[in-house]
Amino acid sequence: MSIKDFSTRLPTALAAAVSLCAMVAAAPAGAADKLTYFTWSGYELPDFHKSFTAAHPDSVEISTFGDDDDAFTKVKAGFHPDLAHPCYDKIARWNKEGLLEPIDTAKIKNWEKIFPVFRNLPDIQAGDGKVWMVPWDWGNTSILYRTDLVSNPEKSWNLLWDPQYAGRMATIDAVHDTPVVAALVAGVNPFDMSPAELDKVAEKLREQRPLLSSYTTDMTSVEQALTSGELVAAMTWNASAVALKKQGVPVEFMKPKEGMLTWACGFVMLKGTTHQDLAYDFINSRLEADSGKALIESYGYGASTSSAFAAAPPADLKALELPDDPDTVLKSTVFTGPMKQNDELSKMFEKVKAGG
Repeated sequence: MSIKDFSTRLPTALAAAVSLCAMVAAAPAGAADKLTYFTWSGYELPDFHKSFTAAHPDSVEISTFGDDDDAFTKVKAGFHPDLAHPCYDKIARWNKEGLLEPIDTAKIKNWEKIFPVFRNLPDIQAGDGKVWMVPWDWGNTSILYRTDLVSNPEKSWNLLWDPQYAGRMATIDAVHDTPVVAALVAGVNPFDMSPAELDKVAEKLREQRPLLSSYTTDMTSVEQALTSGELVAAMTWNASAVALKKQGVPVEFMKPKEGMLTWACGFVMLKGTTHQDLAYDFINSRLEADSGKALIESYGYGASTSSAFAAAPPADLKALELPDDPDTVLKSTVFTGPMKQNDELSKMFEKVKAGG
């Protein structure tokens, strides 16, 4: 190649090099433009945020957790999503650690359609029209049992302490589930316990431990074990009852005399997020009537908005035993709120599970 040929081709080569550098530089920026969302396994379904996907194709990365105590631990340790999906009883804990960014309700299009019982929860209030959590879903925790393998049980959480079913029962590995139920069975207020009452709950948990096949948050495995008959009863959420009844498995979701547990969860924005606009678009998409309807029909959970219930066929709501006003449910259930002794209860539960 002559010097002339080289000098002629140099601008073209430089232009190509500059273009390549620009593409390389743009790649991380493109990835950084994605919203990151941290949620329960099963809540990542695209049917829950269709309008967000339509407006922002390929703009959300979703990570899942099995329990919001694990989620809290990961976020506290440095994992930093833009949005997360804990439950109400944990909000004060997240807030105490300085993890949350207030959410402006003026930017939440369907805020007024959220049922007042959830919209006005004390621990989500951040003042000046802002909240720490936007409620999205609610549901129940109870005993799902095989009606052909457990005959005429007492409608009580005590079923999970029945020695005749030893090794064929499972319960949820979460401090706001199994220890709360142990407290109810022991006649103790789960949300504010004295040291003596904590000891009483610990003793009840120790009594139960050898009767259980497992503590778990893997509802798929629990559902499979109930289907096969390996398990005859398990603490589950109502989504498991919906799934197994659709498959024709003879199960019943109990209404214990001590009360089902009712929980509510929602979206929190993590402090320091650089994707606030995407975060608000995502939350707004999830609060649309069709999104809430998909949640109701997919899992039998309640949506937080009245518009979602209005969109769901009344026959479906009747089959799912979901009243269109959560206040109706809360009159006969135990609402899972903040636990004053959460840390002590958590340590005690871990000790009991380890055989202590």
